[in-house]
Order: sequence, then C-alpha cells, then structure tokens
Amino acid sequence: MSVVVIRGAVAVLEGPGRVRTGDVVIDDGIVVESADTTGARIIDAAGGVVTAGLVNAHHHLLQTAFRTLPGTRGIPMREWLPAMAAAYGAAGVDPELTGLAASAGLAEALLSGVTTVADHHLTWPQGADDVGMARAAAAAASDLGARLVFVRGAARDDPQEAAASAQAIVKALVADRPGGVSVDGMLQVAVGPAGVHSDPRETFDLLAEVARRHGLRRRTQANEVVDVEVALERYGRRPIDLLQDWGWVHADVTLAHLCDVTADEITRLAAAGVTATHAPGCDVPMGWGVAPVRRLLDAGIPVGLGTSGGGSNDAGHLLADARLAMQVSALVGPQLPASEVLTMTTAGSADGLGRPELGRLTPGSAGDVCVWDVSGVADAGVADPIAGLLWAAPGRRPRTVIVGGRVVVDEARLVDADEAEIVARLFERVGR
Repeated sequence: MSVVVIRGAVAVLEGPGRVRTGDVVIDDGIVVESADTTGARIIDAAGGVVTAGLVNAHHHLLQTAFRTLPGTRGIPMREWLPAMAAAYGAAGVDPELTGLAASAGLAEALLSGVTTVADHHLTWPQGADDVGMARAAAAAASDLGARLVFVRGAARDDPQEAAASAQAIVKALVADRPGGVSVDGMLQVAVGPAGVHSDPRETFDLLAEVARRHGLRRRTQANEVVDVEVALERYGRRPIDLLQDWGWVHADVTLAHLCDVTADEITRLAAAGVTATHAPGCDVPMGWGVAPVRRLLDAGIPVGLGTSGGGSNDAGHLLADARLAMQVSALVGPQLPASEVLTMTTAGSADGLGRPELGRLTPGSAGDVCVWDVSGVADAGVADPIAGLLWAAPGRRPRTVIVGGRVVVDEARLVDADEAEIVARLFERVGR
C-alpha cells in the first residue's frame, strides 16, 4: 500500500463549489480522509492550489500530428473536412502514427493538468489494422501514466465494418469488463459516429448495439453549423430530431459541441438525461458557433469541456480553453463564473464519461491530483486563487500531476518520458 500526502496548499478545490484547506491523502490510488502516513510521500503544495486532475471530454488525438496545416484555418467546415482527410491520406494513418500522435497529445495533456482524455478516433483507412491502432493509443497512455477513453468513432465508414471493428477493439482492450472500463480504471472504450452529417442511421444502430452488448458509453457530435445544414439538406430535419428517432437521445449518450440548439431541443435533451461537451477552443476560432452553456446547465444538462483536435484547435490545453469558455459565455448569455467552468473541466466531463470517481477529491475518488503554482507574478493581486486559475496566466502549467496516486509530472516535467524525444519522433514520422 502506498500513501501520498499533498500538504500546505493555499486552497483545495475538493469538488463542485467545495473549497477547503488541509491535506489531500491518497492511499493505494484512492483519495481517503486519513491514513497511516508513516513512510508516505509528501508533496509540498505551498504556494499552490490543488484540484482534481482535469478531464478532457472531447479530443481527437490523431490531429495532434496535423496542427496549423495550410488551408485549414478560418474556412467552412465543408472545406475543412476534406482538407484534413487529404492530410490523413498523405500521411498514411496506421498504428505507428496513431501511437506517436497519441503520445504527443497525451504528454501535452499531462503537462497541462489533464489526467483523463477521451479520444474520439474517427480515421480508419480501408484495410488498416484497427485493433493495432487502438492498442497503440492505449500503450501511449499506459507509458505516460494517463487515463484514456478510446472512442471507436466512424466517419463515412461502412456501417458493418465499423461495428465489427468496435467489437474487436472491445474484445482486445477491455474484454468482459463492465462499462468497458479496465480493472485499474486507466482505460475505457466507448463508441460514437462523427455525426448525422457524416454517418447514416445504420452506423448509429450498429454501434449502439455494440454499446448495449458491452455496456459502453455512446458519444457523437451534434449541432455545429455544418451538422445542421447537412441534416436539413439530406433529411429535411435537424440533428437532434434525427438522433432522437435513431435512439441516440438517451442517458448513456454525450453530445459534443451543441452550438446551434433551440429551447425545445434543450428541453428534450435534459428530459432524456443526455450529457454535453463544450469545445470553444475548436468552435470559436473556426467560426462554428458558441454553445449556450448557461441554458444547458440551467436545464439540468451536465456539461463537460473538451479541446477537440489539433486540426481545429492547435492546443490541447484544457485550462486555457476553460478560460476561453468563461470569456465567450457572455456572448450567448450571462457570463459563467470560474467555479462553474472549473467544474466543467473536472466533474462535468467525468460524469459524461460515466466515471463519477474522476474529477473530484472527495473520499473514494480516484487519486488524480494537480498542484498549480499561484505564487508568481502572474497571480499577483489575485483575490480569489481558485478563480485566478482561469482569469490569470492563460498558459498555466501545473507543478505536479498525480494519476491514481502515481506522480507523472514533477516540477512541470514528465516523469516517465522524454518530451523532446516524443516531439522528434512525431516530426520524423510526418516529415515535418
């Protein structure tokens, strides 16, 4: 049994709206009220704020290899999608590239305080080693000490092949595990088509069957601009109407983006128990809309936060996107307070993954912890150090990151990997 004690913080954000001082004690990877601390590892959090590890509820890790590509910025999504597809085709997406991109994206995540990443993988070339790609992403997470939710997505894939692939990935990665979660909680498998703009009802039906068979979470993207436009053109109906008819407005479903939603749609989503993921770092710079987060929350819809991928959001820094979410919220309603947005990055995202043990520092929660330094000039004059995590220092990195009681970032450096080597290997693979 290993015990870790985080001591001396200015403040501990224990859970939604709960701030305290005092120690955070982790015993055998779980947060506890107290433990025998003889021989415990003591983490000095003086001058810092302690939070649960952040949870990135919507990422596309493969896109880490395709950031700032010419012709992919400030364009309509109808043009962006084929531009990205051409880049994937030229690079040749395979297990090697999947693993290298995942390593870079997950290293970036840990170094910015994200301990769990939901990777909605949508690119599956014909004849590719699907299981090998999933294994490569999982191995990258294991090597770094990050938690990974691998979402077997689909984007214009053959429906039968997508379902067979999802079934094979479940069997290979989390066979016979309730909810598709590994014994140690470090790996989870979910399913999710890209959206009604991309995939037919058959894909949604068949992936839903795989989810039912194994108790998996379901995720998809809905109500970005192109999603609404294509749904109206192709079906004469809006995406939420289609998803409801197709059985994807349900309590095991999380919908990402939701930029263009009506009051009636919000009411229906709330009644069904759907959760949502906000991705302003993708949607705002690309001009794809701003989700009405205040209205979603007020309706009772749990909302998490995601960065989306490097092809639309060139950074995987969730705390920076939380700051952006707080700032742009005033464009579509009352400004969101920092405390609520921080909840989105932790408990809100975790709840959308069906993982209530994540995103909190209450007894029984997973021992995923970040120590954020608030003693420097960037925080000078800050009256509320919790709110200051977002308002001040937009590029802030944590001093220490712990996942399941294991220190994976120490003094803002990866413990189990060489950052420069990860970068070099990815650049070598993509020829840039």
